[in-house]
Amino acid sequence: MGFFDKMFSGLSKTRKNIEELEEIFRNFDIDDEDFYDELEEMLVMADIGGETTAKIMYDYKRILFRQRIMKGKDAKAAFVKYMHEMLGEMDTSLKLETKPSVILMVGVNGVGKTTTIGKLAARFKAEDKKVLLCAGDTFRAAAGEQLNIWAERSGVDIVRHEEGSDPAAVVYDSICASKARGVDTIIIDTAGRLHNKANLMNELNKITRVIARELPDADVETLMVLDATTGQNGLIQAKQFLETAGITGIVLTKLDGTAKGGIVFAIAHELNLPVKYVGVGEQIDDLIPFDADDFVEALFK
Repeated sequence: MGFFDKMFSGLSKTRKNIEELEEIFRNFDIDDEDFYDELEEMLVMADIGGETTAKIMYDYKRILFRQRIMKGKDAKAAFVKYMHEMLGEMDTSLKLETKPSVILMVGVNGVGKTTTIGKLAARFKAEDKKVLLCAGDTFRAAAGEQLNIWAERSGVDIVRHEEGSDPAAVVYDSICASKARGVDTIIIDTAGRLHNKANLMNELNKITRVIARELPDADVETLMVLDATTGQNGLIQAKQFLETAGITGIVLTKLDGTAKGGIVFAIAHELNLPVKYVGVGEQIDDLIPFDADDFVEALFK
C-alpha cells in the first residue's frame, strides 16, 4: 500500500465528518449565511478548533468575494486550495545531516511515544542507517523493557540503565556509545512529562544541556508525539511543551482511530509547527512521513 493509500485509509473517520462537503457546496450562494454556518460547523466537527476555524472562515470569505466566485465547484476548489496552503509552507523534513544526529522524543504517557520510536528506528534501519536507542525514560516502570523490545524488533542497538537512574547519565552514555560505534542517529526516549511536573521539565532541560555539551554541532530534532484521538487536548499539551522543550515538529499518532484529523490544521496555525510523521495503523511500517498534498487530497477527495 502506497503512502497516499495509507493516508486515505487512515483518514476515513475524519472524512465522515466532512462527507457532506459536496452537499454544502452544491447549495453554495456567496450571500447565504447558512452556507457559511454549515461549513463552519463541519470544520469544528473535524476538530480544527475554534481559533483556527475562525481564521479559515474569515480568510475564505475574503477569497470568495475578492475572486468573485459564484459557482459551487469553484468555491470548493478555492476552499481546498486554501486548506492546502495552510500546510504547504511547513518544512516537514527531518534535518539529520550530521553523524551522529539526535532525535529527542517528548510527550505525555499514553500517546504512543515508545511505539513511535520503534517505528522510526525501523524506518531508518531500512534506509541503511545505524540507529541507537537511548532509554531516557527511567521513571516509568517497564519503560526500558518496552523500548528494548522495540530495539530487538527493529534490529537496532539500545543503551539503558536501571529504573530510577539519572536520565541525563543514560543520554551521556548513549552519546559516547554512538561515537564509538559510528552511529548515524540517536533516538532518545524521555519520561512522559506534564507541564505541572517541574522536576521532570527540569530533567528535560538537563538532557538538552548534555546533548549541547557533548554534541555541539549535531543536528537535533525535538519531536513531540501527540495522540490524534485527544483532539484539542493534545493541542493544549503541545502549547505547554513549547514553552520548555524547543519542539521542532509533531508526530501525530492514531490518526486512523479518530474523526479528529483536522487537528493538523490547528497545529499548523496555532503552534506554527510542522507535522513530520503520522501514524495510520499498528504495523511497524504504518508511521509515514507527513505530506501536505496527500493529506489534503485524502481528506477532501
